[in-house]
Amino acid sequence: MNQHSANDAAAALLTQLRAVVGSAHVLTGDSATRRFRRGHRTGEGRVLAVVRPGTLLEQWRVLQAVVQSGRIVIMQAANTGLTGGSTPDGDQYDREIVLISTLRIPDIQVIRDGQQVVCLPGATLDRLEQTLAPLGREPHSVIGSSCIGASVLGGVCNNSGGALLRRGPAYTELALYARVASDGSLGLVNHLGIDLGKTPEEILTRLQAGDYGPRDIRDDTGAASDPHYARHVRQIDEPTPARFNADPSRLYEASGSAGRVCLFAVRLDTFAREASTVFYIGSNQPDDLTAVRRQLLAELPRLPIAGEYIHRDAFDIGARYGKDVFLLIDKLGTARVPQAFAIKSRLDGIAERLGLPGLVDRAIQAAMALLPNHLPRRMRQYRDRYEHHLLLRVSDDTAPATRAFLSRLFEGRDDAAFFECDADEGRKAFLHRFAIAGAAIRYRDTHRSSVEDIVPLDIALRRNDREWVETLPADMERDIVHKLYYGHFFCHVFHQDYIVRKGVDPLAMEKRMWGLLDARQAEYPAEHNVGHLYVAKPALAAFYRELDPTNTFNPGIGHTSKLANWGACCGQQSLPAAYRGQELGHGEQG
Repeated sequence: MNQHSANDAAAALLTQLRAVVGSAHVLTGDSATRRFRRGHRTGEGRVLAVVRPGTLLEQWRVLQAVVQSGRIVIMQAANTGLTGGSTPDGDQYDREIVLISTLRIPDIQVIRDGQQVVCLPGATLDRLEQTLAPLGREPHSVIGSSCIGASVLGGVCNNSGGALLRRGPAYTELALYARVASDGSLGLVNHLGIDLGKTPEEILTRLQAGDYGPRDIRDDTGAASDPHYARHVRQIDEPTPARFNADPSRLYEASGSAGRVCLFAVRLDTFAREASTVFYIGSNQPDDLTAVRRQLLAELPRLPIAGEYIHRDAFDIGARYGKDVFLLIDKLGTARVPQAFAIKSRLDGIAERLGLPGLVDRAIQAAMALLPNHLPRRMRQYRDRYEHHLLLRVSDDTAPATRAFLSRLFEGRDDAAFFECDADEGRKAFLHRFAIAGAAIRYRDTHRSSVEDIVPLDIALRRNDREWVETLPADMERDIVHKLYYGHFFCHVFHQDYIVRKGVDPLAMEKRMWGLLDARQAEYPAEHNVGHLYVAKPALAAFYRELDPTNTFNPGIGHTSKLANWGACCGQQSLPAAYRGQELGHGEQG
């Protein structure tokens, strides 16, 4: 096809898409599409258009048009991923890209007296949490990715883990999705376990309207959460990780699909909210935290609710560079956070056009420096005394046994201690932990003269691993400005953010890190999925190819082929755009 014909075909498709969703919801041009085609932390590329359907039927008709035109489809909800998995990456694609944003379809339907929900493509974790709160129920994840507006379906697609130990990775076998078969035909697959009719139009219209009753819902068609994780994580002497993205046991249709299908709805279990107690533990001996983890996983009658680790250096960076996120959530709640980030993204775009990248971040940091310390006094005292911190939340019925064990473990010790948090301290301790997750990005964006970029890793150590504190070679240490270690300690899932010095090649460092992790028999990524940063291991790449034999949806993730029908597949080692030339490090604060 010559350029003139290609332009005509593109114009015809845009006209067709505007007829489906309205002109206001078909975005073109670099400025209008910026916040959709640029990743939350990493990744960026061009798109023909961003299309924002307002109903499931519109989403289906948009999908039909794009697939028929032979173009690439990237599905996106909140764009909060940390590995660039819901945006384009560079320009090595053989077809134009249409990005379908689903945030205008945020509906949540409560079924089975609140014990389950059906979530549509734009539903967010925060909205789900608010929907369930009056029922005394909770979603799979609370105050984590939910703080920045993460979507429910995005969590399922990525087998996202989170902090709630008893619930394991996001998982369901009950989903409604579209896929492109090997012959190029588009089909709708209804595995929700809900009878909604026969044709796509009937199924999608009835689902959107909630036009079904208890008799239409079946309970014998699959699991709506991971039924095995609580037992699995207790097996503390097993030489394998508790959870990681490429675990074949948790790859099932939509679950773990990473955008390789077009998802319309998922059906999920909810969980009873429980009264809980938070213990704050500090120690200078890593073995103390190992002892706590192993004892409570093996002996506590019911699993702890959460156990979050923070290293002192992460504590410090989070306290300074995550302060605005902490205060925003503390004062206004999580519902305002996505709007705040959207405003910041627009301001960042204006500053960049004026040749002033990082201006907004520096202004925020200057304002935060004028405010008093936001962390509770006892937390700050523990920061001064102890290198390793563990936030432990347990249900009230297991609090006495936990308190007794901690008292015995730390009795008479100067190098370790614990205190029992009051309600305000417990809430702020966990809020500080989650504010840390975006702090490295803010540090980078306010220190461009001395920082090259961040090497972000999320890793899963073996369940029987006692040597969880990392030791790096001296030459690697010299290339790192700060190391931030934090994570879900009882699952042995750690987030490790390395802020590297100016002039250091972050990709080369990341590859060296992978080698060190391989030697430790760790799995990675653990819960953020491969995106465009990690290489998909063979089982995961095969799963993607089975779901999407024509390579229509989100091609290139996991360093797989970006070409139609998996040309040059699989596992190609092309560099992520985040590490190429001037595109390096343009992710945004999260």
